[in-house]
Amino acid sequence: MTTVGTASAAPGEMAVGRLEVGESRDGGTVGLPVAVINGAKSGKTLYIQAASDGDELNGVGVIQRLVPQLDPSEISGTILIVGIVNYHAFQVAQHRNPIDDRKMNRAYPGDERGTSSERIADVTFKVARGADLILDLHQGSTSQMINEVRVRCGRHHRMHAECLRLAKTFGCGYVLDQKGPDGQLARAGPDAGIPTIDPELGGCVGWDEESIQLGVRGVHNVLRAYGFLDGDVNRDPQTRARGFDQYGSPSGGLVRFKRALGDEVSAGDVLFEITDVFGQLKARVTADHSGIFWRARRLPQVASGEYVCSVGIDIDNY
Repeated sequence: MTTVGTASAAPGEMAVGRLEVGESRDGGTVGLPVAVINGAKSGKTLYIQAASDGDELNGVGVIQRLVPQLDPSEISGTILIVGIVNYHAFQVAQHRNPIDDRKMNRAYPGDERGTSSERIADVTFKVARGADLILDLHQGSTSQMINEVRVRCGRHHRMHAECLRLAKTFGCGYVLDQKGPDGQLARAGPDAGIPTIDPELGGCVGWDEESIQLGVRGVHNVLRAYGFLDGDVNRDPQTRARGFDQYGSPSGGLVRFKRALGDEVSAGDVLFEITDVFGQLKARVTADHSGIFWRARRLPQVASGEYVCSVGIDIDNY
């Protein structure tokens, strides 16, 4: 029998339930939706979570579509899923946890006596630590962003090669291989000896079906490659960036992009222009280095110094 919170499943069974992570302001129990898929045969354990940032919903869409496709009788091993991590932010469609104004994906490995986010991180990480692999499903919040997988442990980490392998197996086409900030699950997992990746499934308001289906395919790739399901895996070459150039607006006005997501850019190429409300050109911003147009703001209006876009740099394929 495998148990997460109130969900318990014997071999060959699936169960759903709630994982208690504290109490709300009215004293009621806060429980995260969880699922345990216990395969009929023994094998590895995969941990999947979504919505640690409350407005990043494509991962929830992946889980919603993935779980009905999984038959425990056909699975070797165990799949543990926390469908919504940042409970309080999800309820109000915000990025940060409104209880403590924390970004959840800066709170790992957590603290059982800490803030709301730290307590949720502590409870969920205790589940994740029992796994052999971790998938932390994200998206680029409400920005426009290519579909990518992030490897955040750093290139000198002992788990780096295994994390890169897992990222290639997931297979979004693009990988950001750059050490992440402290407190990310994709940092804490490798520190505990568990290959961990952070798929960033596009960026949108609400959710995007194309990115969701790419995420479902990515999880199936992992399940086949690591022995949970039968089937062949084609590990296609991935385009990897080792960092970002980020660009702000030199003046206030309206953005007119000259590059689309995924475009290759060279140093000196025009990335965007700023005009006034009457269409008069105020500024033109060019790329500092060659790379790939990776991420862009969604709304056209900007103030001086406000974020506009990012270019992935130091590009190779692996």
